[in-house]
Amino acid sequence: MQCSWKAVLLLALASIAIQYTAIRTFTAKSFHSCPIPNPVNCSLSQDTDVADRLCDENPTFPYNLSRKTHVLILATTRSGSSFVGQLFNQHFDVFYLFEPLYHVQYTLIPKLTQSKSTTDRRVMLGASRDLLRSLYDCDLYFLENYIKPQPVNHTTDRLFRRGASKALCSPPVCESLGAVDLHLEEGDCVKKCGTLNLTLAMESCREHGHVAIKTVRVPEVSDLRALVEDPRLNLKVIQLVRDPRGILASRSETFRDTYRLWRIWDGTGRKPYNLDVTQLTTVCDDFWNSVSTGLNRPPWLKGKYMLVRYEDLARNPMKKTEEIYDFLGIPMDSNVERWIQNNTRGDRSSSKHKYGTVRNSAATAEKWRFRLSYEIVAFTQHACQQVLAQLGYKTAGSEEELKNLSISLVEERDFLPFS
Repeated sequence: MQCSWKAVLLLALASIAIQYTAIRTFTAKSFHSCPIPNPVNCSLSQDTDVADRLCDENPTFPYNLSRKTHVLILATTRSGSSFVGQLFNQHFDVFYLFEPLYHVQYTLIPKLTQSKSTTDRRVMLGASRDLLRSLYDCDLYFLENYIKPQPVNHTTDRLFRRGASKALCSPPVCESLGAVDLHLEEGDCVKKCGTLNLTLAMESCREHGHVAIKTVRVPEVSDLRALVEDPRLNLKVIQLVRDPRGILASRSETFRDTYRLWRIWDGTGRKPYNLDVTQLTTVCDDFWNSVSTGLNRPPWLKGKYMLVRYEDLARNPMKKTEEIYDFLGIPMDSNVERWIQNNTRGDRSSSKHKYGTVRNSAATAEKWRFRLSYEIVAFTQHACQQVLAQLGYKTAGSEEELKNLSISLVEERDFLPFS
C-alpha cells in the first residue's frame, strides 16, 4: 500500500510537470532563450528549462543579440503621430508598422472608442503587450489571431493601413513595384501590391536593423513597463504629446459624428447638456499620468524614454528629428532628411504625397486657435489646467489674446531624456 501511494504521488507530480512544460512551450514563442552564451548566464548547451530559469533570474544581461533598437511611438489620436511615424517609416533600415493594435481593439472590444471599463482596459493592454512583444521579434503570424477574417496561407488583404508602411510596400514583400513606384501613395500601394504575404513581411522585418511601431491605443507609459524591462528587447519609448486644445479641434474636424456635440457648441455658442466631456478629460488625465511617470525618471525608464511635444517638432522638424535619432542611437539617413524637407515647408507641389498635407508644419500646429470658439478654449483650459502647465502650454485670457499670441502659447522647454 505504501508503494502504491508513492507511485500515485510521483505520477501526479509528473503530470503537473508535463502540463507546465507544455504551457511554457506554447506561450514562450521565440523569446525562450538568451541569445548570448555566457557561463554565468545562459549557455547554449544547457537544458532549455534551466536556461529559461537562469534568464528569468538574471534579467540584467543583454539578450538582444542583434541589438536591434525597438521603438514605440506612444501617442493619442490627432496628436501628430502619423507625422512622427513617417520619420521612421522613411528610414531605409527601419521596419515600421502603423497601428497594429487596431486589430486587437476591434477584435476584443469592437465598440470601444474611449473605454471607461477597467476590465476592458486590462484585457486590451494584456493582449496588446503580447502582440507588441511578438511583433518586435518579427513574429507577424501572431497578428493573425486578431485579423478577421483570419488569413489563409498567411496572406491577407485586411491589415489596417498596410499602405502606411513603406516596408510592406517594397521588395521582397511587394515584388511588382519598380523604380517609378518609390513614392507611392498609400492607396496605390495596396492596389499594386495586392494581398499581403505575412511570411515575406517577416523576412523583411528580420532584414531591417530596427523595428518601429506607432500606437494610439496604449494610454500611459507605465502600461509598457513589462516590455521596457524585458531584457530580450531594446525598447525605447517616444511619447508624443500635443496641446489638448489642438487635439480637440482636430478631432472635432476629423471625427465629425463622434464629436457632433462639440461642433454644435462651437457653432451655436450653447453647450449641450449631454456633452461627453470625457472625450477631452481622458486625454488630459492620460497625459498627466504618463508624463508625470516619465519626468519622475524611475530607474526602469532610464535611457528608455523621451518626451516630444508636437509643437516643438512642427517648429523645427529637422533639429527635433536629429535629437530623436540621437536618443535612439540610430544614424538619421538622407531619406528622412529629404522627407522632412519635402513635407514641412509651404511647397504645395508636395500635396500629391499621402502626407503632403503637412505643407507648413508650424502653421498646422497652431490652426486650432482659429477653429475653436473662445468659450471651448476657456473650458478646455480649465479642465486641463494641470497638464497644460506641466507641458508648458500657455493659456489665453481672452479671444483677442488667443488670436494674437500665436506660437508663443508654447513655452520654450527642454524635455531631455535621461541616461
